[in-house]
Parts: sequence; C-alpha cells; structure tokens
Amino acid sequence: MSTQATTVDRLARADSHDYHALPGDRYYRLAILLGLGLLLLASWHLQVFHGVIHMAREHGWASFIVRPAMLWAAMGSLMLLFRTLLWYRYHTPPSADMQQAPPLTVIIPAYNEGPMVARSIHSVALARYPRDRLEIIVVDDGSSDDTWLHIEQAAAQYPGLVSTLRFERNQGKRAALEAGFRRARGEVLVTIDSDSVIEPGTLLAMAGPFRDPRIGAVAGKVSVYNREQGLIPRMLKVRYALSFDFLRAVQSTYGTVYCCPGALAAYRTTVVRRVLDAWVGQRFLGRACTFGEDRALTNAILEQGHDCVYQRAAIVHTLVPTRYRQLCKMFLRWDRSYVREELRFARHIVWKRPLPARVIALLDLLITNLRYPVGWAVMTLLVVLLPGHPDLLLRFGSVLLLVSAFNMLYYLRGERSWDFVYGIGYSFFSAFALFWIFPYALLTARTQGWLTR
Repeated sequence: MSTQATTVDRLARADSHDYHALPGDRYYRLAILLGLGLLLLASWHLQVFHGVIHMAREHGWASFIVRPAMLWAAMGSLMLLFRTLLWYRYHTPPSADMQQAPPLTVIIPAYNEGPMVARSIHSVALARYPRDRLEIIVVDDGSSDDTWLHIEQAAAQYPGLVSTLRFERNQGKRAALEAGFRRARGEVLVTIDSDSVIEPGTLLAMAGPFRDPRIGAVAGKVSVYNREQGLIPRMLKVRYALSFDFLRAVQSTYGTVYCCPGALAAYRTTVVRRVLDAWVGQRFLGRACTFGEDRALTNAILEQGHDCVYQRAAIVHTLVPTRYRQLCKMFLRWDRSYVREELRFARHIVWKRPLPARVIALLDLLITNLRYPVGWAVMTLLVVLLPGHPDLLLRFGSVLLLVSAFNMLYYLRGERSWDFVYGIGYSFFSAFALFWIFPYALLTARTQGWLTR
C-alpha cells in the first residue's frame, strides 16, 4: 500500500486547498478581472459582432438569431463577472479535528470494478480519522467479475473496520447505496465510487462543515486519477478543475451546490433517512430513475431546506474515460439526469431557498440553460452563412480561442501547471465533437440504461 499512497500523493501535488493562501493569488485575481475586460474589447475589436450584424441585415431572418444571441452574450458576461466575485469570496471550510470528529460511515458501491475497488478501500482505511468513529461498508452490486474477491481480500486486512454486503444480481448503484445507508451507524455518511481513491485528510475535511446544523450535504473536489493515460484524461483534468473548483465554489457561497458528486459526497444521516424512501422510489415520465442518483439526492436535501456546500480540502482521484465512445456514454448519462433534475429544481426546489440564494439560482438557471437554444441557433446560422462567408469560421475559432484562453486563468489560479493547454484543446473538442450530446440526451431523457456500467 505504500506504492498506492505514493501514487495518490504524486497525483495531488498540484492540488491546493485554499487559493487565498497561495503566493501571487492577488495577481491572478487581478489578471482574471482584467482578462474579462480585455476579452470583451478583443471580441469587439475583431469585429466578430460587426460582421455578423452586417450579414444579418443581408438576411433579414438572421436577425431573429443574432439579436437574442448578443443579448445572451451580454447577460452571460455579467453573470461570469458575478460568479467570479463570488468565487473570490469562497473560503475552504475548516476540517474536523481528531478529538471532535463525528461518527462517520463510508459507503463504497462496486460493480465489476476489479482490483480498483481494493485501492479505494485501502485509501479510506488508511485515511486520517479516529478508528473508533469510522465505519466502512462496501457493497458488491452483483458483479460478474472478480470484484468480490478483491473486496474480501481488502476487508480481511481491516477487521472490525470494513464490513461487506453482496447482491446476488445487479440492482443498480442507487440500490447499493440504499443498502449502505440503511446499515450505516455514523452521524455523517460519505459515498465514494469504487474507481476512486481519496487523500489522507479527506474524511476529516468532509466532516468539518457539518458543525453547522444548516448543512445537509457536502461536495468534495474531484480530480482525475488516470490523467496520464491519454489526451482525453488530460483534458478532463482541466475540465474537472473548472467544474468543481470554480462552479461548485461559487454555488457554495450561497449554500446551493446543485450536485454533490457520487465520486465523493457527504450527507447528514438524519436528513438522508427522511428522504430515503422517496429517493429510492423516484420516477420520471413514468419510469424508475436508474442513474443520476447523486444530483437526485442533493435535490432532495435542498428541498428539505438544508444547505449544500463545497469542500475544497477533500480530494478524490477518480478514473475517467480514455476513449471517445466511453466519454460520450458518460456525458449522455450525466446530461439525461441533468434534464430530469434541472426540471425538478426549477419547478419545486429553487422556490424554497432563502431569498438571496433563490434570486442567484434563478438567474443562474435562466442564463445557463439559455446557452443551449442560443448555441444551437448560432451554429445553424454559422452553417447556413458559411458557404457565402467562409471567414466566419475563422472569426468563430478566434472567439473560441480567446474565451478558452481566458477561462484558463481560473484554472491557473489554483493549479500552476502547463496542463492548461489541454483545457484550451477541450474547448474546441467539445464544440466540434460533443455538441450533439445534450440534444440527444434531451430527446432520450426517459432512457434507463446506465451505459457505463
């Protein structure tokens, strides 16, 4: 296990628990604000909008796309500025200490994970946490490979600490988590995916925010375990950093993290027990919900009136797809659950949030989701006008490059790494190779297949 610990430590060297403590942080914050202004000026100077407006005048129907797109771009820019200011306000919650750490249960659901599940178990068992207040439950969800063998071997090394449960047939991740939730004795429940390993201080960090009785759930920071296994994992490493350490940090400032990820999340046991039956029996358009259990549970906890926050100091490293087909399947599953849970959040949950959080969440909801119809309309316009105006493609690429390069300032603030170039590459990869996923997910939102399991 020393090799495993060394691997995790090496992977985590670039991760920081609090950007405010990093040398030069104030300069990065200033650079981001200046970059936002320069980005707007550069876009105008390149006359991207001027050219599009001129073409819209030539084709009268195009104005019905161009004007709403420009309005959305202005709204999006203001929202980005507001998010940035909230991001600056975020501070890492203090971790629990060894003397006052609450009883805690870690639940690891596994299905056809092979030897990786043992690495996950070891990382939890070796984490810093009082042994008399730690419980680990591993649930084999009817695996057809040697996963159960690895679970038994790992559990045997920690008698009295690790307990196991085996389903005779595959019932799905939600059922596996339910079994763990019902057996757990801890005051705090932590879920960790079986293809993930945590850092030594993660459990104490996840327990820390629960000192506040308003907190119902905590989202951990997800990084990429296999970041050196190809171009896709390297790009996802940057995307995950922006998704978790920017968006969730922003959402945490108003207590409304929308999704506590399955790779690493913590919940107050008493709250989970109140919503457990409804969560297990959740249906959408007449069908049982078989995926998206992490955001569904987060929504259920927000609906109870509790806050959900982000813990930057709690870090998990998870396996990500290395091939395009696998990546598409993962994003399809995520986007289908996004459609379902975003509708649920907009219809019921957001209206129960405190007024400041409600206003921010509603604006976020509106501007974020408008990007889909606006983006599709602009892409349609680009395709239609491209034969007569081939320079549009160059203009589009220039704007995409500027925007993605600016976004890398957010990444560089926390991870001073040349990996940011992969983030720029991901912007182009996403625009041209992944644009179809959300429309297809929207049309197939009732699909029940797990796809990646």
